[in-house]
Amino acid sequence: MSVSLTPGSLARLLGEWNVGAAPAYRELADVVRLLILDGRVGLDVALPSERSLAAALGISRTTVTAAYALLREQGFLSSGQGSRSRSCIPSQGPVHAGGLDGALRLSGAPGLAVPDGILDLAYASLPASGEVVHRAFAAALTELPALLPGFGYDALGVGPLREAIAARYTAAGVPTTAAQILVTSGAQHALNIVLRTLAGRSGTKVLVEHPSYPNALDAIRAASCRPVPVAMPAATAIGARPSGRVHGGRVHSAGGNGPAHNGAGGWDLEAMETALLQQRPAMAYVVPDFHNPTGRLMPDSQRRRLVKAAAASGTVLVVDETLRELNLDGGASTPMAAFSPAVVSLGSLSKSHWAGLRTGWIRASEPLIQRFAAARTTLDLGGPVVEQLAAAHLVNAMTEPLPARLAALRANRDVLVELMRTHLPGWEPEWPDGGLSVWCRLPAPISTALAVVAPDVGIRLAAGPRFGVGGAFEQYLRLPFTLPPEQLETAVLALRSAQDRLEAAPQLRRNLSAPPAAAIA
Repeated sequence: MSVSLTPGSLARLLGEWNVGAAPAYRELADVVRLLILDGRVGLDVALPSERSLAAALGISRTTVTAAYALLREQGFLSSGQGSRSRSCIPSQGPVHAGGLDGALRLSGAPGLAVPDGILDLAYASLPASGEVVHRAFAAALTELPALLPGFGYDALGVGPLREAIAARYTAAGVPTTAAQILVTSGAQHALNIVLRTLAGRSGTKVLVEHPSYPNALDAIRAASCRPVPVAMPAATAIGARPSGRVHGGRVHSAGGNGPAHNGAGGWDLEAMETALLQQRPAMAYVVPDFHNPTGRLMPDSQRRRLVKAAAASGTVLVVDETLRELNLDGGASTPMAAFSPAVVSLGSLSKSHWAGLRTGWIRASEPLIQRFAAARTTLDLGGPVVEQLAAAHLVNAMTEPLPARLAALRANRDVLVELMRTHLPGWEPEWPDGGLSVWCRLPAPISTALAVVAPDVGIRLAAGPRFGVGGAFEQYLRLPFTLPPEQLETAVLALRSAQDRLEAAPQLRRNLSAPPAAAIA
């Protein structure tokens, strides 16, 4: 059964659509098409009937009928005999050599090193907090001899690290024991263990935010699961105000200590509740703490609603907290597990300290941890011991490297936003409350085209469709602010060159951006 969009929900998404610039049916079709391309209307969503939408909008049914017909002709709606029209992406169109899959490989497949001379904007990751990490490994080597008489296999993880992680959760208001922690080789490994345990059957539904973390979407597909995307509402772009930063309608001083709300953004809890009720997914994967890619922070009121809705639908709520420590604007939030013992939490040191550590974890109830450990032994028999001993020192002193790293990230964020305002005035970045990147709306659906030509101007990009399902987000791009300011300037100037190249060759842009037959399954 498809997720259904009510007439009132679609009317709310349409906003002020009838501005008189074209016939009403065409304006209505244009806005609906944009909502689908932006991911604000997910794919395979049943739209309201022509009669009910006409009543909700106060227009004639003939206008809605003509708009739906145009969208079907363009390939953005599909419908069968007696069924409601459903959103989709066109299945035909000119494609550059290699198709969209080739473009996505060019834009940075997971685990591929960046070529020499290319600035990497495909990854949102920091270099190591060098001295802190080095000191932790030095301490770990002194502790290693005590463990050498053992076999070295431990599917749950070494005791000191599990105890340190449990203590962090307890201090954050989520009482946790070491028996509720499973140490993994990073958060991606953790997610794969959870998927294998909770969604092991082919076709199992997994609810995801739309957009979402691309490597998580890859893991869901690799597990033969069916992602159920729920669109996140559009957010107010950063405004231009010389006296300070602006986002969500609020002005922020250069110090970065203002409110952390995205005024028109957040999560569409009504849509998530509807999807949970209608689809009954086995699992939901969400990133409420500085969401990747938007950087949003979910307020506690929405966390409570989501936990309640997941419980009512029998869905296991899996929460990715990898970016939780990268709180740039001081926004307060409660860990999702504080609202329910059934929540499964994923964490990692990759974003706060260094991706090269490959240390992550799962926090869950003891019975679930035992199930995860059993599933884990089909993948590996445990993680490297020295790395875990070093990670225990880093978790116990988690705040040591963070102030300096957060200050540098705030400065980089300001630099990137100002550079875009100066050199890419048609781009609409969303202010991130935290995390490592800016989610930006482009002036046209050229994300894949930019990713394809980017290496020619010295950069590598992750195209917007990498963050969605079915080819959505062609008009969006994620830009990390993890590079130093001088490299960010070089990168933004390269983006401007890439955009100018596409504008000077409209046919090239059309060929590279047209939605291909196999967008993203």
